[in-house]
Amino acid sequence: MSVIEDIWARMEEQAERQAAEVARLDAVRAKGYVPSEVGPEIPEAPARGPVRMVEMMASYPKGDDGFEVKPSGFMGRKTLQRADSFDVMAAKAARHKKPAPFSPSQVAMGRFYRDLVEKHASAGMKCSSMESLSQRGSGSDGGGYMDAVLRDSARIAALHNRIGDGSALVVRRIRPSARGSRVSITDRRLIDIICLEEGTMSDVLRAHGWSVKSDHIKALTQALREALDRMMGPVSRTNFSAVHFR
Repeated sequence: MSVIEDIWARMEEQAERQAAEVARLDAVRAKGYVPSEVGPEIPEAPARGPVRMVEMMASYPKGDDGFEVKPSGFMGRKTLQRADSFDVMAAKAARHKKPAPFSPSQVAMGRFYRDLVEKHASAGMKCSSMESLSQRGSGSDGGGYMDAVLRDSARIAALHNRIGDGSALVVRRIRPSARGSRVSITDRRLIDIICLEEGTMSDVLRAHGWSVKSDHIKALTQALREALDRMMGPVSRTNFSAVHFR
């Protein structure tokens, strides 16, 4: 190889590396893309994770005694809300022109469970026994706080009981030597990965050694629907569902 050919080869190699780096940076920036509708105050942040654009609405006076609901964003702007697992799965279904996999009440139940568990976990009472919390002092503020912690704990326990000990996917009739690392997926673990850990159905399958197949995802989706319905309790009315603890 001549000197000129060697220099030319190095220049081509450098150009390929630069093109690859540009493509990598473009992919990173795309993950933090901010639509123009939300305004310049929200920065590009790839580490933010998946988001969805929402429009804030508020009720405004109309006429002498009427009201109307209109967008309330500053200068007509929308905002971004971090997308959870339910948003991600709904967006995936929409891309494939399919209906959302979960009803609004099921999504609300999953988010209620997430918020309840997170609030209780941040209460700073993990090392206190329930018996000691029950022995309230005379102070009304401390007693009210303890009552709230006990109430949340009881609600979480009630939801766990409604989830039950069943399995969404069970390893059946597979020899231990052939099943490898595959293990049964319990309803409780399915709920926790989706609602608390912001995982997807594929994450659930991989975490338990299952292959990511459409049949498996379909079975997990149905199991999650049924578990969320059980968590809402026995009361269900036409076009209305809510969680009940009594």
